[in-house]
Amino acid sequence: MASAASRAERLATTDFAELSDDEIRELYETMRSIRLAIPPRPGRRHRRHRHGDRLDLRATVRRSRRTGGEPFEHVTRRRRPRPRRLVVLCDISGSMAPYSRAFVQFLHATARGTEAEVFTFATRLTRVTRALAVAQPDLALARAAAAAQDWRGGTRVGDCLKAFVDDHGRRGMARRAVVVIVSDGWDGSEPGVLGEQMARLRRLAHRIVWINPRRAAPGYEPLAAGMAAALPHCDAFVSGHTLAALREALSALSEVSGEVSRSG
Repeated sequence: MASAASRAERLATTDFAELSDDEIRELYETMRSIRLAIPPRPGRRHRRHRHGDRLDLRATVRRSRRTGGEPFEHVTRRRRPRPRRLVVLCDISGSMAPYSRAFVQFLHATARGTEAEVFTFATRLTRVTRALAVAQPDLALARAAAAAQDWRGGTRVGDCLKAFVDDHGRRGMARRAVVVIVSDGWDGSEPGVLGEQMARLRRLAHRIVWINPRRAAPGYEPLAAGMAAALPHCDAFVSGHTLAALREALSALSEVSGEVSRSG
């Protein structure tokens, strides 16, 4: 038992780029134990609540019968909270190859059963939500790879982000959602495109979290043009290069928006 626990701990603290495909598969059950803490949003329906901000007039009148018609006790209601939509855009280009499988497997393990939408991108944007909906992880990964035919290709982050905002984001998918972008920031799009599209996305989303596994490298600075253009529009910038770091980074999904978080 101690040996198994120590191996699991070693795998969880080892950079994904140093793990074999078989070792990443071993992490699946641990990944399944992680819960995504998505911040809530006010729903349309109301429910009775002692600290509500809306008077329930009918209930108040009914209760006043106990006190001779005097409404001494007000009954209030408040909106029922609902989880926000989670949208993940995962870079599967050649520069992200050491990490792509681990991240897609993590999404399959944690996001199924939630209101999560998952896209992959390299030179084009591919929606893989349905591909990841099957229970078997290897089959889900195979289906995602078959759908995303640009796996390990070049990188056009700005163009792919524009495709997402144009075709999905503006139509409601990104509105008040938590958007997670997994990428090292290397971008072959025209200069300025990524910054423009991040600004558009910022106006739609509730929160934007950028996961860059290269951020964990000693002395890392976001010098790549794409990363430098994107960073001002992010609420959090984290590494997630290991399972342990990714587990800690998930707290960035629900932190209060403000200065960019520099969690490792």
